[in-house]
Amino acid sequence: MSIGKSELILNADGSVYHLNLLPKDIAPVIIVVGDPDRVEKISRYFDHIDTRKQKREFLTHTGSYKDTRLSVISTGIGTDNIDIVLNELDALVNIDLTTRTEKPKKTVLDIVRIGTSGAIQPDIPIDSFVASEFGVGLDGLLHFYEHENQDVAALTDNLKKHLGWDQNSIQPYAFAGDNTLLKKMISDRIRFGITLTNAGFYGPQGRKLRLPHKLPEIHTSMTSFAFNGSKITNLEMETAAIYGLAKLLGHRAMSMNVILANRSKGIFSQDPGKAVDALIRYCLERLS
Repeated sequence: MSIGKSELILNADGSVYHLNLLPKDIAPVIIVVGDPDRVEKISRYFDHIDTRKQKREFLTHTGSYKDTRLSVISTGIGTDNIDIVLNELDALVNIDLTTRTEKPKKTVLDIVRIGTSGAIQPDIPIDSFVASEFGVGLDGLLHFYEHENQDVAALTDNLKKHLGWDQNSIQPYAFAGDNTLLKKMISDRIRFGITLTNAGFYGPQGRKLRLPHKLPEIHTSMTSFAFNGSKITNLEMETAAIYGLAKLLGHRAMSMNVILANRSKGIFSQDPGKAVDALIRYCLERLS
């Protein structure tokens, strides 16, 4: 059955609407970053770049690093943008854009997030690297898609009980990162844990400027939670949506985070640019 023009929107040149990309423009391994300025900070290490395209906040560079073909795409901030990026990337490889029909043979993409994050455990050092074993979403995006997420249902059930969220109508979802990709990142520099994906940067992450908090003890409660030996290590705004949509669409995903802030200690990196660059170079070496 053909997918309607209002459901899969294409530009005049046949590219997908938001990303402005054609199937030939992307590589099998895709690095996603929030900040468009970070795309060039990654692609400058490529041996060559053959594609540069941008529309709105979605900037794409595709090229090669040590014989590995890679794309770097900026998503902007938040899971609403992840919904656009993951669905349109999947459309590029698994939908025939000419006939608007699903391809019988599916292509699997490797999707790697390189992002910044804040730690909530006091023993996680500033500028260190955290790999997300699980992404737990508090934003609600995955509730709009049919899925039976039985592999980590116990995680969300235990978390809801631990935090007492039933009374606040918060329904988290959780998905695991891809084990094959995560194993590529193993070293003594990496800490593994549970990443909490928030619906915003201020109130949802426990920051207080002028508005009072509905959940003032959220950090203390999160710090003490554990699931099968894993703790909530860090907070950010994309990982759970990437993990969830990637799994439902049949792709592999992992999230790598450089810790720029330790929320329990109230400290921030003295050189965030250097810390981000160190994670970029680490991930490129592991992916190649």
